[in-house]
Amino acid sequence: MGENVWRFEHEWPLARTQWTRYYLHSNGHANSLYGDGVLSPDLPANEQPDRYDYDPANPAPTLGGNNSTWTLMKFAQDQIFPGPLDQRPLERRDDVLCYTSAPLEKDMEVTGPLEVVLYAASSARDTDFTAKLVDVHPDGKAIHLAEGILRARHRKSMEAVEFLEPNEVAEYRIQLAPTSNLFKTGHRMRVEISSSNFPRFDRNLNTTDPIGYGTQWQIARQTVLHTSAYPSHIVLPVIPSA
Repeated sequence: MGENVWRFEHEWPLARTQWTRYYLHSNGHANSLYGDGVLSPDLPANEQPDRYDYDPANPAPTLGGNNSTWTLMKFAQDQIFPGPLDQRPLERRDDVLCYTSAPLEKDMEVTGPLEVVLYAASSARDTDFTAKLVDVHPDGKAIHLAEGILRARHRKSMEAVEFLEPNEVAEYRIQLAPTSNLFKTGHRMRVEISSSNFPRFDRNLNTTDPIGYGTQWQIARQTVLHTSAYPSHIVLPVIPSA
């Protein structure tokens, strides 16, 4: 994507991949498109954390995404279309943190698996954290590329359950769908962090009830850290130009 060409390779991930970290930064106000969130290869110092409230009664809605059919994506009377849609309507929410790079000075290809390593705390004993990679065009259009989600109780294993200690920092390794995109000169990269992507993924009700059987919910007060001790980042599979 971006270059709009097919290319054939001999292995996966590509042998020449340069695994590159881009770190989350802010002065504590990365909430929404209009916040001060920054994405850069520089390690964070002792920066203020970002905070938001995740309310299961008002989840961040699905807007596009990595789905092959829209017929499975119906909620109430609305049709939820998948694909590379502009994320700006979603990015106006205060419960969506946005971290955006400077405009690229040259083309950068990202091809392969994607992982966000997030250091975060929650007031709840269980919650979700979501991550999304977005290509921001020079006109501001923010096109969805890849997304992922991780349930806190399964942050260490999908087989075992380990609930959170409220307000203690935990590590979340969020796997995003693989992608292949050429970020063109002048474009910017953006990482979105939130706690819901509904109805693409079920809402977490922020309780310890068995999944699918909860009847009560509560608001989770989320804190995302980016410091030298807790350097939240995305790992990008950068492919060097020939």
